[in-house]
Amino acid sequence: MVTSPDAPADVNALVRRMRPFGTTIFAEMSALAVRTGAVNLGQGFPDTDGPRAMLAAAADAVRDGHNQYPPGRGIPALRTAIAGHQRRFWGLDYDPESEILITAGATEAVTAAILALCEPGDEVICFEPYYDSYAASIALAGAVRRPVTLRPDGDGRYAFDPAALRAAFGPRTRLVLLNSPHNPTGKVFTVAELTMIAELCQRHDVWAVTDEVYEHLVFTDADSPHVPLAALPGMRERTLRISSAGKTFSCTGWKIGWASGPPSLVAATTQVKQFLTFVNGAPLQPAVAVALDLPDSYFTGLRDSMQAQRDQLVAGLSAAGFRVLVPEGTYFATADITSLGGTDGLEFCRSLPERCGVVAVPTQVFYDDPDAGRLLVRFAFCKRPEVLAEATRRLATLRPH
Repeated sequence: MVTSPDAPADVNALVRRMRPFGTTIFAEMSALAVRTGAVNLGQGFPDTDGPRAMLAAAADAVRDGHNQYPPGRGIPALRTAIAGHQRRFWGLDYDPESEILITAGATEAVTAAILALCEPGDEVICFEPYYDSYAASIALAGAVRRPVTLRPDGDGRYAFDPAALRAAFGPRTRLVLLNSPHNPTGKVFTVAELTMIAELCQRHDVWAVTDEVYEHLVFTDADSPHVPLAALPGMRERTLRISSAGKTFSCTGWKIGWASGPPSLVAATTQVKQFLTFVNGAPLQPAVAVALDLPDSYFTGLRDSMQAQRDQLVAGLSAAGFRVLVPEGTYFATADITSLGGTDGLEFCRSLPERCGVVAVPTQVFYDDPDAGRLLVRFAFCKRPEVLAEATRRLATLRPH
C-alpha cells in the first residue's frame, strides 16, 4: 500500500498496524488537481447532482424537522425501501426489521462488518487490486489480508487463477470480501466465478461480505450481468450484502449506505456500527427511500449515460496512446502506460498534471504486490461529456509525434 510520504512528526504516536496508511491516494491526487488546475479524473465522484425527486425530498425533510437522531438501524421507510428494491431487482427477500442496517456509506458498513466478524489473526480473502479502505479495515481488526490477484487476459478482461483462490483458504480464513462490479478494474464477476467462491465459502464454513455499490452500473456489453453472491444457493445465510446511494444516485457526499443479511450478521455489524457513527443522515434517509422507488427507466438511463461516457473516455485514451482495459461496469477505466514510456504508475500520475493538466490514480497502490499493477493507472469517467472532452484533448498531447 503506497500512500503520501507526509507523516506525523512523531510517527510512534500511531499504532503500528496503521502506520502504512498515510494520506489516501485520492486525497493526494485531488489536492494535486486543485493546486495545478488539472481536470480531476482521479477520485470517483460525479460532477452532477442526483435525481430531482430525491433532492427535493431531502430539502423537505430538513424543513419538516427530520434533523435529530434517527433510529439506530435507520428509519423504517428507508429499510422498507431497500428491502423492496432488492426484491425488485435481484429477487432477494430481507426483513426490514431484522435484516437491514443503515450505515454511513458502504465504507462504514465494510469496516463495521470486518471489525464485528474478525478476531486478531483471522484471515480475510480479498481480490486485488482492492479499494484502499479494505486493507485499512482489515488492519484495524488485527486481521490478515490474503489477496488473490486479478490479472487482465489477452482480451483485457480481468480474471483470477482458480488454483490461487483455492490456495488462499485455510484454517484461519474468516471471511471473503468481494467487490463486484469491481473497483478499480471495472470487472463484473461471472456466475461461474461466483459459484466457485460460493462453493469454497461453504466448504470452509466462512462468511462473505460483498460490496455491491456499483450494482446498477453494469454495461450492456459485459460478459455477465450483475448477480449478487447472496442469490446463489446456500449463500444468503452466510453473506452480508452492502450497497449505498452514493454511486447510483450521484450523492457521494451524503454517505448513506446499508448492509443486508441474516439477523446474526446484521446484529453483529450493528453492535460495532453504533460505536463508530452511532447514526447519520437523518434528513437524507427519507430522500434515499424516495430514490430507491424511482422507475426502472432511471436506472437504465443512468447505465446508458455512463456507458456513453465510458466509450467517450476509452476512445480518447486510446487516441492518446494508452492501451485501455475496457471496463464492464463501475465508472472507472484502467489503462496501461507502457506505450507512453511509463514505467511506474505512481510517478506517472504525479507528473501528469504538470505534463498535460489531467489527474489520474495509480492502480499499484491497490495491490499488496505493487508490481502487479505498476504499469496501470485508473481514470474516472463519471464526469460531464464536456469535461471528458477537455481531459482527452489534454491527454492527446502525450502521444509521441
